[in-house]
Amino acid sequence: MKNRQIILVARPKAKLGPEHFRMSEGAALEPKEGEVLLRVHLISLDAANRAWMHGATYRSAVEAGSVMAGGAIAEVVTSRAPDFRPGDLVFADTGWQDYATLAAKALSKVPRIEPMTHLLSVYGIAGLTAYFGLLRIGRPQPGETVIVSAAAGSVGSFVGQIGKIKGCRVVGIAGGAAKCDWLVNELGFDAAVDYKAGSVHATLKAAVASGIDVYFDNVGGDILEACLALMNVRGRIVCCGAVSAYDGAAPAAGPRGVPGLIVVKRLLMQGFIVTDYFDDRQVAVAELQRWVQTGQIKIEEDVIQGLENTPKALIGLLAGENRGKRMVRVSE
Repeated sequence: MKNRQIILVARPKAKLGPEHFRMSEGAALEPKEGEVLLRVHLISLDAANRAWMHGATYRSAVEAGSVMAGGAIAEVVTSRAPDFRPGDLVFADTGWQDYATLAAKALSKVPRIEPMTHLLSVYGIAGLTAYFGLLRIGRPQPGETVIVSAAAGSVGSFVGQIGKIKGCRVVGIAGGAAKCDWLVNELGFDAAVDYKAGSVHATLKAAVASGIDVYFDNVGGDILEACLALMNVRGRIVCCGAVSAYDGAAPAAGPRGVPGLIVVKRLLMQGFIVTDYFDDRQVAVAELQRWVQTGQIKIEEDVIQGLENTPKALIGLLAGENRGKRMVRVSE
């Protein structure tokens, strides 16, 4: 079987561009004992893909000359492992390619759900990140104010909706009037702040006159600094990502005044990786399914067709093109 692969040619020193990738073609590798050959269906695109190019994070860095890393929904073609059979669906770090041969221990079985895209959005890493980050770290209480940055993205759009389910006032921060309108009019956010329209601090202060109880941070940088100043006493800050620092040169300075604010306001500021909570994944998926079925959660997916378009799709995601979860369909 021919196997197309997207190779990272070099680690970017500035912004990511098409020149940092190339397409390669070879043969799919037959699995050895304990391994499984997978056909990739859907590749997840996440801002974290860009962070992996900087160096080791919660996973090893993506090295120049290697297949670009990325999680995917894939189907078992050939198995030499007792727990997997042809036709099984799995989530795995297959990388950007048509086929992947991986150790069985690196795979997670997933149920057959239609549409399959939901396995990467609401029931996948995006939905689970929102669920565990907000509920386990943010611990929102009815009547509190929840703020989420990158609110029109894959994680942020679910954070806001879960916040509403829990009886909170929810304000999203997003780029552009169209996204802000979508958050309020389609997803039910109470308000939205366009960070491209002027002073984020001033606009946000007007939107949260009673202060912020929970801030779900996907971006870091200036927006984190603006939210810190508006936190209420004993507020919680959920550190999920730092998109502002991923693509291009690192910011000259981080948020100012952090230690003093944390002490005076007795804030909790905690980072997390979604896999920290995977022991409770089935409980979370069951609750997310119930909310979807009752119409309390709406799902927006941005599906790009074709493996060859994966680099362009990631570059676009980093530029804020997408609304909801972006992914690439490799095969049906």
